[in-house]
Amino acid sequence: MYTVIGTVNSRAARVLWMMEELGQPYEHIAAPPRSEGVTAFNPAGKVPVLIDNGTPITDSTAIIQYLADKHGAMTHPAGTLDRARQDSLTQFLLDELDANLWMAARHSFVLPEALRHAAIKNTLRWEFERSQKVLVQRMAEGPFLMGEMMTVPDIILTHCGNWALSAKFPITEHRLTEYLDRMRARPAYLRATAR
Repeated sequence: MYTVIGTVNSRAARVLWMMEELGQPYEHIAAPPRSEGVTAFNPAGKVPVLIDNGTPITDSTAIIQYLADKHGAMTHPAGTLDRARQDSLTQFLLDELDANLWMAARHSFVLPEALRHAAIKNTLRWEFERSQKVLVQRMAEGPFLMGEMMTVPDIILTHCGNWALSAKFPITEHRLTEYLDRMRARPAYLRATAR
């Protein structure tokens, strides 16, 4: 059985949701970042951590892609053009959305107060809005980001959309708002976020 370490209000939510979508049994330890329960497996103190057969795996994207590959679900096969498109979308989301949100968080509460620069958040919001315009042009027709099949980037995008709203980064694209509403209504998502 898998063990997922991390709180639901962190990137661990991505892993919890993936586990629910896959229908895999798992234990959830809601340990906060940098706590003893985390640093024992990840010296950086970051969550999430997935324990599989005694081996810790860190970084939410690496974890959910590993699970998708291992269980042959929510991913296209490696070496295919669809997988190249999927990986491209994953990297776009991490570079253009997740990175801006993480930088804003660092300048809001993560960094020591003397190192925070609140003004940078205006630039990050502008970049986030611009990236949404590019993203909706890349979205396929269908209920999911790539079309008819839910894939790893869907979990990342929905998590980033939720994070954006809680950080007061507006979602300005109507199509993205509709997509996020649809994804948040999924039973597996609701089970994961209820933890």
